[in-house]
Amino acid sequence: MQMFSVPGASLAGEYSDEGGPAVVQLHGLTSSRTRDRVLDLDLGRGLSGTRLLRFDARGHGESHGRPVAEDYQWTRLAQDLLELLEHRFPGEPVHGVGPSMGCATLLHAAVLEPDRFSGFTLVVPPTAWETRRSKAHDYHRAADLVERHGVEALIRAERMAPSPPATQGSPETAPDVKESLLPSVLRGAALSDLPSHERLAALEIPTTILAWADDPAHPVSTAHELARLLDCRDLRIAATRDEVAQWPSVLFQDAHHPRRR
Repeated sequence: MQMFSVPGASLAGEYSDEGGPAVVQLHGLTSSRTRDRVLDLDLGRGLSGTRLLRFDARGHGESHGRPVAEDYQWTRLAQDLLELLEHRFPGEPVHGVGPSMGCATLLHAAVLEPDRFSGFTLVVPPTAWETRRSKAHDYHRAADLVERHGVEALIRAERMAPSPPATQGSPETAPDVKESLLPSVLRGAALSDLPSHERLAALEIPTTILAWADDPAHPVSTAHELARLLDCRDLRIAATRDEVAQWPSVLFQDAHHPRRR
């Protein structure tokens, strides 16, 4: 494990060099490198012939952060990502892959530095634009719940919520964020949204979108709108865990052949 300092935080990451294209892998809100592997969202597992960088976002997993909500806005995470990429892959285009918050971080980073990315594999895009306000309210309530009753109360509440068919049978996990930071992490997500339609439509980055059905936190409406706005070469919507199990092979093709049609 390696640590990298950014303003207000330090990021824990790992780097595997097998030659080939540069790839950076992100994770979702309250998750981490370790938790995404348990949830079958580690698409980089077994990704051969690449230079793969995986890291925990500030405040997540083995990374450190401050109890400041603004530190966890997606725009701040995008700046962390760009600093880390310039350190590891200076001046070089990188293929980005990540679910939910990781997807959002990649898009915000691309708006700031579009030439930094050779391609995207965007996974389960989060609520955005018209659907974001309601989700932001959920995050504020979750943050209040953790402050009043602890993280176990949040875990119990999440256990009662229905899960998408594509995730049924997955192991039960807990947020991989320190309880002292979790309210700030959640409020940072509530302050965030995807970039505007106009700024996304201006990007020319070949993109694959991998979504799953029947998940209010990651609605297919976001996936379809991103497919319309971006240079989307492939949109897949999984309904089963078996379909999700094929996603690492999609990343392999994307990373090695980013301009395919």
